This record gives sequence, structure tokens and C-alpha cells, in this order.
Amino acid sequence: MVDDDALRLTVLGSATPYASVDNPCSGYLVSCGDVRVWVDAGSGTLAELQRHARLEELDAIWISHLHADHSADLLTAYYAALYADIQLSSPIPLFGPPGIADRLAHFLTNGPTRSPVESAFAVHELHDGHETRLGSLTLTSRAVEHGMPAFAVRIEARERSLVYSGDTAPCANLTQLADRCDVLLCEAESDQASGEGALVHHTPEDAGITACTARAGRLIVTHVGRFLTPQQAVTRASARFDGSVDYAAPGATFLID
Repeated sequence: MVDDDALRLTVLGSATPYASVDNPCSGYLVSCGDVRVWVDAGSGTLAELQRHARLEELDAIWISHLHADHSADLLTAYYAALYADIQLSSPIPLFGPPGIADRLAHFLTNGPTRSPVESAFAVHELHDGHETRLGSLTLTSRAVEHGMPAFAVRIEARERSLVYSGDTAPCANLTQLADRCDVLLCEAESDQASGEGALVHHTPEDAGITACTARAGRLIVTHVGRFLTPQQAVTRASARFDGSVDYAAPGATFLID
């Protein structure tokens, strides 16, 4: 029997750093009952979102960081919200890193008058420990390590929990946020750890270790880099984590239980 009020993760896309023919960049729809949150808005994800929900049906948008493969479709969402067939009763709540409104306005402004970004989005800037309630969902954000302002999020509903890493190197904040979560959706971009400079991504092994250390119930690897296949990422993560390991295939829906 299908539980319509269950916490669900739908993968809109998981490619990096650019969209594939059959896989948009990073974006997910997290839903519970009639509550819907668009998590990351990478290139191509707005089109896939519409298979499941229209913009005016969203309760919020949450953005991990401002790299284009996680945020570019906010630009077309802006045009959809203000200049097309979308009828918003109020601006869509948008949770994102500090400066997100000005970054959007800088790109969207084409003359002397600043584009009315706030007419499309009710902007809320994230900070370490930020928490918000959206219907039955509670979202808790932690700052993570990506060489720029970046966040991970824990989404909880009905005693179930999903943690999304965003883009980050392994770090204590992510491990703490993911403590005993039911599902960890963790990036696995890097084929191998960089030997130069600060780390900014997980390898598949790192993703497995983060899941193991956090005592996650299940691991889903996403944002798999171009020098790895999804199966390689799953196999390598499984060598470090004894629980179930899956790949965030575009179009897949996971029940969080």
C-alpha cells in the first residue's frame, strides 16, 4: 500500500559539471504529502520539476551553493514566475547562501533598474545552524567545506530523515548533521582526492566513510564526476559502508523509510 504522506526524494538530475543528454545537473524534489521543496536548481532541472509540480505548487526552494550546476535554473524560474503562465499568490520562499539575491539580480538586470528578484522569490539567507519549518518538513542547514559559502541540509518529517550533502569535502559538520539519518544523499564527484590545495569534494570512498561514521541507514551517491561511472561510484562507496548503497539516477524516486 502506497503511503501518500511518506517522505520522498525524487531525482530531477545529478550530472556535473554540465547536463548530459539524459541527465540534468543537480536538483531534487523532496516531498511529504502536499509539501514540496525543490532542492538545488541545476541546469535542466526546472523542466524535470514540471513532471511532478509547477512552480506555484512549491512550498520553497533550497539552494546549497551558487555554482551554476546547482543554481542556474533559478534564472529561468524567475522569468517563469513573473513573465509567463505562472500565477504566484506570493513570492516563492528561497533559501540560499548569503548574497543569493544580489547574484541573481546582477545577472538578470539589463538596464539601470535592478530586476525585481524579490517579486519572484522571498529570499532567506542560510547560516550555519539555520532551521525552518515548511508544513510537515523541518529543514536544518549546516555550513560545509567547498571553498565558498556552501551548505548541507537535513530534512525531517514523520520521524524520518534525509540528509543532502550539497557539494563538500568530508567535514565534521556534515557528519554531525547526518547522525543516524535514514538516508544520506552524498556527492561523490572526485575519482581521487586532489593532491593540491584544500579538498572540496567527496570521493566514493569518502561518501562511504561519511555514511559509516554518521551511522546512516542508507547511502545514495550523487553528483558523480565525469571520470567515474555510477556503478564504479556505488562499488567503491560500498567498500566503506556496509549498508545499502544506490545511485541517484535521474527520474528515480526513493521512499525515505
